[in-house]
Amino acid sequence: MKLVSKLMLATILLLSIITNAQINNTKTEIVKVYGNCEMCKAKIEKAGNLKKISKVTWDDKTQLLTMTYDDKKTNQDEILKRIALVGYDSDKFLAPDATYSKLPGCCQYDRVAKVAVNSNTNSQENIAVKEVKISSNNSTNSENQLQPIFENYFLLKDALVKTNGKEASEKAKIVLTSISAVKMETLKTDEHITWMKVYQNLTNDAKTILETQDVEKQRSVFNSLSKGIYELIKVSKPTEAVYYQYCPMKKMNWLSKENTIKNPYFGTQMLTCGSVVETIK
Repeated sequence: MKLVSKLMLATILLLSIITNAQINNTKTEIVKVYGNCEMCKAKIEKAGNLKKISKVTWDDKTQLLTMTYDDKKTNQDEILKRIALVGYDSDKFLAPDATYSKLPGCCQYDRVAKVAVNSNTNSQENIAVKEVKISSNNSTNSENQLQPIFENYFLLKDALVKTNGKEASEKAKIVLTSISAVKMETLKTDEHITWMKVYQNLTNDAKTILETQDVEKQRSVFNSLSKGIYELIKVSKPTEAVYYQYCPMKKMNWLSKENTIKNPYFGTQMLTCGSVVETIK
């Protein structure tokens, strides 16, 4: 028995060495992912594994996921998002309700939502986690959650139209706050999927604009921010028309609540340069 145990340990160590050899810039973390059985294990590991980028193993007894990944190419959040998309909650991300409901009966674990509650400071380390049982009648309206992001994006756009770097930085801070306030588990399925796709880029772009008052630098990032907002607003089905507009000189897009062109990439220099390429209703 001792020999068998030693052989098993040696095998695990060898597999770990081989995995680490294939993945550069390795970082290993252990987190909880909810599930029940071997079928869950297969789906969780398939979702979390990416060749030469990430390798995960999940224990159905402890519900602990061990992840080893290239921290230059991915991160814990991205791995957990992929796992959530196939139906398995973690303490950070919830699977879409529709996806969870399609899991076989043996795979449907007890769900406990982890809702991020912002403290009074801006530090991400001070975000508390509050446990609440999921209710089938969720009173939070996802449209109301996303609308502040859109409204504050439009205010940021207006600041760039005025070529006001200080105001743009201030509006970007409010955009970032709006992004942080979203409770992902209450979003509709298509919104949830898009949110997980654009969340990190939206956050990074808003932070970059916040951290500078150089208008040209802000404008260069605003194009990327606009792409993420465009994807999100398309699935949210706004109640009022939103216009997706294009600047041919910069080859960049932006969104506006008005049909009239007011170019945020040039401001008063070329205020009316551009055209409406899509009306989103």
